[in-house]
Amino acid sequence: MLVNLAYGRTGLEVELPDDLTTVIEPTYVPSLPDQEGAIRNALRNPLGGGPTLRRLVKPGQTVAISVCDVTRPMPSSTVLPVLLRELAHVPSDQVTIMIATGTHRPNTPEELDEMLGHDIARSYRIVNHSAFDAETLEYVGESSSGIPVWLDKAWLDADVRITTGFVEPHFFAGFSGGPKMVAPGLAGFDTIMQLHNAERIAHPMATWGVIHGNPVHDDVRDIAAMTGVDFSVDVTINRNRKITSVYAGDLFLAHEAACRSAKSTAMQQVESSFDVVVTTNSGYPLDQNLYQAVKGMSAAAKVVKEGGTIVCAAECSDGIPDHGQYKKLLTMRDSPEDLLDMILTEGHNVHDQWQVQLQAQIQLRASVYLKSGYLSPEQVREAHLTPIDSIEDTVAGALRESGNGARVCVLPEGPQTIPYVA
Repeated sequence: MLVNLAYGRTGLEVELPDDLTTVIEPTYVPSLPDQEGAIRNALRNPLGGGPTLRRLVKPGQTVAISVCDVTRPMPSSTVLPVLLRELAHVPSDQVTIMIATGTHRPNTPEELDEMLGHDIARSYRIVNHSAFDAETLEYVGESSSGIPVWLDKAWLDADVRITTGFVEPHFFAGFSGGPKMVAPGLAGFDTIMQLHNAERIAHPMATWGVIHGNPVHDDVRDIAAMTGVDFSVDVTINRNRKITSVYAGDLFLAHEAACRSAKSTAMQQVESSFDVVVTTNSGYPLDQNLYQAVKGMSAAAKVVKEGGTIVCAAECSDGIPDHGQYKKLLTMRDSPEDLLDMILTEGHNVHDQWQVQLQAQIQLRASVYLKSGYLSPEQVREAHLTPIDSIEDTVAGALRESGNGARVCVLPEGPQTIPYVA
């Protein structure tokens, strides 16, 4: 059986035993025949019964638009031109496009051109949010659970605040998009650290496809509500990165509708777990670094047997990466078990520890092998993973070790598919 894995920009074809392999993919939904028309229609018929975007924003008002950063395949270059045409009565110098980086690195001018489209990237004020620059942040109070909320001043200073998001299942926040475009997207470091602390990440409800009762997403919604979002646009996409549905208007109504759509296509039931699971991180831009690739491993962990094998293909063109604390944290202990003990120590709260915590939890369940075109074997081993050259040989070896009746599951699109055992 030939399977094309989402890997980098070009994909990776692997050959696996036909009689032992189950391929699980999202239910394919063709793109909307008129994507721009669908976006325009959603903007003019908002959920919740509020005013259309055009009527909501007055000519003299300033506008801030939150958009995904380069680690997300959000089709901003399709959404933004339609949205901005609805705001044609607002001078361009009154509109700020905010890159919701959370704690990620700033996006480069070249990346902004690709993400937003050259004309928009060069015609509007673009703000790469920085969670670490206290001068650009403002304290707005505490969430209902006591999280100190710091947000980007440029967002708070705007008269009208608009979020634009791409909705897919998220491995600890339930779903992306919607209120996440405020926090962690535009939040300060202290706020993000509380949102991602070890207690919340370890909660059984902090997982794929769960937003209500999920302690991470409950606080994300609370922060977005207390700081105000005037209009929201959420989309779902297919494997070709084309829009399959659009929801606009009230932040929470639009996000709930997009979550229902994403859940119906992405979450796939299986009858039992597998000895070996081959996964990806959905190709570029999602598999730019090892930090992001933990999501693909997490999707695989949902259906791998205890003591089984996960084989992850992630190109990692941006390395581990060098920015943030993920790389440093991985080297602070000699094993996933020791890393988890360190993170769960009372009072331990370090940038990026949530990703190390989740990776360690996965590795306590299964052995994890990594195929990467950019990381050296030494770098992979330092991350407590096993480097491989051949996915086929690794799968064959794992099947032999598992014995008769062993089976393989393949997630060609990685975390775009969330399998679960019935």
